[in-house]
Amino acid sequence: MSEIRLQLDLARSSFNLKVDLQLPVQGISVIYGPSGSGKTTLLRCVAGLETQALGRVQVGSDVWQDDSLGVSLPTSLRPLGYVFQEASLFAHLDVAANLTYGLKRSKAPNQEVVLDEVINLLGIGDLLQRSTNQLSGGERQRVAIARALATQPKLLLLDEPLASLDPARKQDILPWLEKLCDELKIPMLYITHAADEVVRLADTLVVMESGQVRAVGPVSEVLSNIDLPLVVGDDVGALIEGHVQALDEQWHLAQVRISKASSGMAVEGNPTVASIWVRDSGLQIGQPVRLRVLARDVSITLEEAQNTSIQNHLPCVVESIHAESHPSQVLLRLRCGEVFLLARVTARGVHDLGLQVGTQAWAQVKSVALVK
Repeated sequence: MSEIRLQLDLARSSFNLKVDLQLPVQGISVIYGPSGSGKTTLLRCVAGLETQALGRVQVGSDVWQDDSLGVSLPTSLRPLGYVFQEASLFAHLDVAANLTYGLKRSKAPNQEVVLDEVINLLGIGDLLQRSTNQLSGGERQRVAIARALATQPKLLLLDEPLASLDPARKQDILPWLEKLCDELKIPMLYITHAADEVVRLADTLVVMESGQVRAVGPVSEVLSNIDLPLVVGDDVGALIEGHVQALDEQWHLAQVRISKASSGMAVEGNPTVASIWVRDSGLQIGQPVRLRVLARDVSITLEEAQNTSIQNHLPCVVESIHAESHPSQVLLRLRCGEVFLLARVTARGVHDLGLQVGTQAWAQVKSVALVK
């Protein structure tokens, strides 16, 4: 079985955790939701730390818990790595000793070879002889992740590992997490309540609220669902994946192919491909990228605009119209070929343009953030 299956039921004082999830055994599954939604409790159940939890935990073909069969492996026998918000390193040991401490009870083969590989991947070779109190927050978390990976786990659990870091240190460590996912192929369950971590890391997104799963699926699909509790405030937006198809060296721009265009509406220069221009930050032709488009940066026209500074114009169809908390605002979900955008516009604008579900229009994208 090539999936992670989590069927768990646990009563807590403030909520009842009740989940039934099928997650891929590759990539990063991000568990997202407000404080008290059950995110950490879910991870603790997977790790076997909540002994009262009922259900089933299966990673690939390995069954860690199945109450119907009387199977419940203790945490020590579950091949997992767990990284907490605080690194929890041993203060009396240097970095090298912290890394090797956990291996003493591990039965994983080729431990020294694997540990060397992890040290190189995380770029901590020059930290090995340092005391842990000499490390920055980002360095401590890299060491903690390396310690968790050294035992060759089949699943890596990360409980808000960047929450205690300032924005600069967070940006330092995010590329290391991406590199680990790409090169080690170890599935990760990653808890966060930070939108920037979701759009940067998630392959699959699980949205939780009050112990329940509100939505699960590919991150781009879940983020464009405007019925979910995570769609609030100025962070409302869509995540788009694509590939760099052209570079404009004169203006330092890159053209990212994002999807086939909507039927019946042609894109100038290529009737079958929709694309978005973004700032070139050393991108390469063919490179996969993620783009974040906020709803506040998307406007609507009924015809493709001419003589405008806005570079990105995408043919679209209005798929749904939702009222916002303030009556002057409306949130539109737009289907642009194979991808979705969100647009926050005024209710008067919707009325004046005669927009309704099914209307063909053009989305003007004023700003695009290159996520990775």
